[in-house]
Amino acid sequence: MFRQINLKEKGIEIFLSLSAFVSILTTMGIITILFAESFQFFKNVSPVEFFFGTQWEPLLVPKSFGILPLLSGTLIIVAGSALISIPFGVLTAIYLSQFASEKTRNIIKPVLEILAGIPTVVYGFFALSFITPILRSILPFTEVFNAASASIVVGIMILPMVASLCDDALRSVPRSLKEGGYALGSTDFEVIKGVLIPSSFSGIMASFILALSRAFGETMAVTIAAGATPKLTINPLESIQTMTSYIVQVSLGDTPQGGIEYQTIFAVGIVLFGVTLLMNIFANWVMNRYREVYE
Repeated sequence: MFRQINLKEKGIEIFLSLSAFVSILTTMGIITILFAESFQFFKNVSPVEFFFGTQWEPLLVPKSFGILPLLSGTLIIVAGSALISIPFGVLTAIYLSQFASEKTRNIIKPVLEILAGIPTVVYGFFALSFITPILRSILPFTEVFNAASASIVVGIMILPMVASLCDDALRSVPRSLKEGGYALGSTDFEVIKGVLIPSSFSGIMASFILALSRAFGETMAVTIAAGATPKLTINPLESIQTMTSYIVQVSLGDTPQGGIEYQTIFAVGIVLFGVTLLMNIFANWVMNRYREVYE
């Protein structure tokens, strides 16, 4: 009997090891393909032109391969979505963890989960048919495709992630710390500001960075709402193009495989991969650097 149990547990261990190996192998395969195709791209295009050029027109003649317009468009979306998701997400988390009754919490949490489960393409059409007309009624010079409406829907998309992770971080703070703050005569605001947020700072910051990483890689909502105009601008009311939306544009099947236009997909993809990887590494560093361990 003990031999059968040991064999069963050994089989489970092997299965789990193989699963981990498949994950590692898949990641290595993606990285290998990205680097191999990007290497072919940079054999024909100068890295200086690619990283510092201000014109991105790889599908037209004459061709230009400066990625700054795509990078600036992506950063506008990330910054705009952060202005919406971070403050509202933190406030929602504070309310859920400190003030909401169990009944209210059981209503709000599922609603947040529904927001997180809506397909991104639906968010894109929502921005185009609802948010953009409102913006154009307030600011008539707003373009039909614009970065502002895309930023708003992406902010709504990642808000549940910020709220949920911040809520978990705040609820992980021991009750004794909060009660100690009240024992010193602190108000609710002072306890939240001076005790809860500093004690859960690592989790809160990690939620910000992970949510912004999600915004950085958003594709369909941005493609539909923001347009496909690679423009180096800081005006959120203009049409822009992000790195992900460019990849979608070129991947539709009209671009012949093996050409320089096809290789731009991987060059842009490796920049997107690198930035997202750095953001996740920074999030892990913040969590480890400011983590509070309670016993």
